[in-house]
Amino acid sequence: MVYIEQIRPELTWHLRQQVLCPAQKLYEMELEEDANAIHFGAFTDNALVGIISLFQSEASFQFRKLAVLPEFQKMGIGNQLLNRVEKYAVAEGGTLIWCNARVSAIGFYMKAGYSHTGKLFSKNGFDYEILEKSIKKPA
Repeated sequence: MVYIEQIRPELTWHLRQQVLCPAQKLYEMELEEDANAIHFGAFTDNALVGIISLFQSEASFQFRKLAVLPEFQKMGIGNQLLNRVEKYAVAEGGTLIWCNARVSAIGFYMKAGYSHTGKLFSKNGFDYEILEKSIKKPA
């Protein structure tokens, strides 16, 4: 069974490194903006197996650093983390949620209802596209 709860920023750093940036040092995983974000962790058997960080700018929310340990991928944990941040954003009055998606992960986000923006860029050896999704409270 997987459960998701809010966690401290420093608890995300190891998974960020292990899954997203294994060539970088652990201390490089801290983002300047981490203190202003909400971080969620997915746990199974009290072990942290997935993370996501959510940053707010008025009614727009950006999630960053979605990572699930390789041995727990393709089990729906990434979708559960996405659903959790979307619900949080809606509860906080959000109308748009977006991310810088690695091109290799675009299919995953498209299945979750995200749309192409056509805004492409490269950073640290990876190609990205900004994807977005309109969100709102159910009527």
